[in-house]
Amino acid sequence: MTIKILPARLANQIAAGEVVERPASVVKELVENSLDSGATRIDIDIEKGGAKLIRVRDNGHGIEKDELTLALSRHATSKIHSLDDLEAIISLGFRGEALASISSVSRLSLTSRPATQDEAWLAYSEGRDMAVQLQPAAHPVGTTVEVLDLFFNTPARRKFLRTEKTEFTHIEEVLKRIALSRFDITIFLKHNGKMVRQYRAAQTEPQKEKRIAAVFGQPFVRHMLKVELEHQGLILHGWISTPEGARQQSDLQYCYVNGRMMKDKLINHAIRQSYERSLSPDQYAAYALYIELDPRQVDVNVHPAKHEVRFHQARLVHDFIYQAISSALAQGQHIDEPEVSRSAFHHQTADEADEPSEPTQLSPQLFDAIDKTPSYPGRVSSEDARGGVRESSISQPWQSQSGRSSSPAGGGNSGSRSQTKATSLKEAKIYQQLMSVPHGSSDQPSSVADTHHPQDVFDSIETNEVRALGKAVAVIQGKFLLMSSGTSCCMVALARANHLRLQRQLDATSQSRKGQPLLVPLSLKVTREQLSCATSYQDVFLRLGIELKKRSTDTLMVMSVPQPLRQQNLQKLIPDLVSYASSLNQNDPSAVLACVTEWLADYANTAPSDYTLSQAIQLIAEVEQLYVEQLPLEDRAFVRPVDFSATITAFNS
Repeated sequence: MTIKILPARLANQIAAGEVVERPASVVKELVENSLDSGATRIDIDIEKGGAKLIRVRDNGHGIEKDELTLALSRHATSKIHSLDDLEAIISLGFRGEALASISSVSRLSLTSRPATQDEAWLAYSEGRDMAVQLQPAAHPVGTTVEVLDLFFNTPARRKFLRTEKTEFTHIEEVLKRIALSRFDITIFLKHNGKMVRQYRAAQTEPQKEKRIAAVFGQPFVRHMLKVELEHQGLILHGWISTPEGARQQSDLQYCYVNGRMMKDKLINHAIRQSYERSLSPDQYAAYALYIELDPRQVDVNVHPAKHEVRFHQARLVHDFIYQAISSALAQGQHIDEPEVSRSAFHHQTADEADEPSEPTQLSPQLFDAIDKTPSYPGRVSSEDARGGVRESSISQPWQSQSGRSSSPAGGGNSGSRSQTKATSLKEAKIYQQLMSVPHGSSDQPSSVADTHHPQDVFDSIETNEVRALGKAVAVIQGKFLLMSSGTSCCMVALARANHLRLQRQLDATSQSRKGQPLLVPLSLKVTREQLSCATSYQDVFLRLGIELKKRSTDTLMVMSVPQPLRQQNLQKLIPDLVSYASSLNQNDPSAVLACVTEWLADYANTAPSDYTLSQAIQLIAEVEQLYVEQLPLEDRAFVRPVDFSATITAFNS
């Protein structure tokens, strides 16, 4: 077989396979070129999800007429010129493949005008022959790249494009990442002529917080901490969610290295490890983190899509990230202060600073753990993170919050900080009242009923009542949640709370539950008695959102079930449910409905054996939302007051 040099057009189309995966890839490359050109405003117009048109206009430096043809050539760039430049890359692009690759699979026009020219010029290139045509054009200072009919000459690739909505969703996600990487840039996005997203330049903290809310949503802003740490040329800053703001998926995780979006396993592992004492394996933190370091200390040219990097001081970077986030969580009263090995992460002495530093290496065990951590933003399996805390190791919520590494984000929200401070002072006063020892004389020990105690401290205990659920304090033995209750405390049984949640979610007394259809109806072999019962109580089951259909004399089809039962083993649940209903011997549908609801709540109550604090808080929040202001606080299986009198007596004896 003869070896030949590939034709330029074919080589570019092969390269396009790496650069141009879908319309969102084109948007990413063009917007990054705009950022590298010094633009402060970028306008993106999309039609038909990017398959028909992608237009990116910026107010950057522009390209001179004599260089327009060269700009569309492969491996042509103004961003690096020598090997030294490659070892210290500070631009987003550097390979010089994007425009050539895009033009090989589309009809591309490039219009640009630098400030040194009086007129703009347009360069046009079409995929078939790659010939570039130049002509004068009207254009302000800056550049516009227009990509028409993506993959028009590669139909095999065009047919793999998804729906217009799906492709545009990917474009939105790319622009979210870019909007978070550069707060100083204004970005406007249109789809089919309609303005969809506006990210205005943000300089102040409130403006930055507004952009974060636009990307992450308000729930993240309510549960975020600001992180700032600097050490030996390493800088980490950004925002992380508290454990209370944990999510069920890893869709809001953004990390940047020197302004470049990363999906690096080492970074992902360090962040996950920081949360392992406060999140369970099926919970995910949300964050926007920015790592800055000497460009010579990181290699960004190790992944075709530039999603991963290689750090020369890998151990130092890993422990630096872990220390910063762990300290932020600790100072935010969410975990204990972390301990970091001096050999891995320490401040240099004067003597050490003069010595040449050797690259620190990660241990084989840590490399093994990192390899098992999926690249961002993949989900983490239960083996990849331990995540459970049997007893809460958080600091008490009445302790002061201070320190540079962690503070509530949003510098302009002074009213919120004042309210938080007032709440903390109130809690501190209550705590001191609860824990203070009566001031009796040394000859005559004081009793817990001493008049020096404010009487209202123990009012709720003496009347054996819980009047309200207040702030979560700690998880006890993984099964109980200690909470404030007025001026006292109470203990919530989390298993019972989970049962109450399921019972209310399944309750169909006032209105029928809506069932979720199964993707594939489930066929079950049942007895004649079970089939007869399913038919008799069909209306009752339908009210619960369970749709059962008779298929034959011994077969029952499960068509839909309510959301709380979707994760259950339906092959076992449905026959057991029908058998239980038949054992009731009830003719009153309301009575059957009440009994079946209670039975289902018991059956589906597969709560975790050990709750983390964030899981417990989330559970109580859901219960309170479901019961509005009708929480069963009289239910002693659910909540009980905590009596501190015995402990205080022991202290006083």
